[in-house]
Amino acid sequence: MAWMTRFLTAVAFLAIGVIFSPETFGSKSAKITSFVKLAHLLCFSTAWGAALWVTFIGGIIMFKNLPRHQFGNLQSKMFPAYFMMVGICCAVTVGCFGYTHPWKSSSTAEKYQLGFLVSAFVFNLTNLFVFTPMTIEMMKQRHKLERESNIGEEVGWTKNKEVAKVNPKLAAMNKKFGMIHGLSSLANIMSFGSLAMHSWYLAAKIDL
Repeated sequence: MAWMTRFLTAVAFLAIGVIFSPETFGSKSAKITSFVKLAHLLCFSTAWGAALWVTFIGGIIMFKNLPRHQFGNLQSKMFPAYFMMVGICCAVTVGCFGYTHPWKSSSTAEKYQLGFLVSAFVFNLTNLFVFTPMTIEMMKQRHKLERESNIGEEVGWTKNKEVAKVNPKLAAMNKKFGMIHGLSSLANIMSFGSLAMHSWYLAAKIDL
């Protein structure tokens, strides 16, 4: 993960440089501008589509159909990759939008949109480097407690809740896991909401 941290940091600084000093790239030829707009559109649509699928469709389907430990183990592999991909796409989108809308000459609406994109990027980084590692570690600890009680292979939460009523240690772990997982989910929803605001902005710009 160290190389990804360096890569994301480099992309973030590049995006900031583009936003506030677009002249460092020289004149904006039509060809370069078209390429930047294409990169913006592709990266934004990838981030938006991935967030929509993971948040509201894929995760729910897996939770309702996979044994809980299998579901958790799969999520522990999928979510770091998900937040990494969306984070990179958001960083590129920020850079591209900043290139075509320099801060000093941008309208208030354009500055708000840049803020939404930066927010989505920050929320994803927070999930990638803070909440997701904590959630995975707590999930592993809870799986261990559940295996000791011979549960975890069922679909859904029924057996966990029943055992937690007579197992204070599992109940406490459930509470801690729920808090961290809730913060991670909130950050993901905030990122999704920020991307949704940008999708509304782009829709207003499209002439169909």
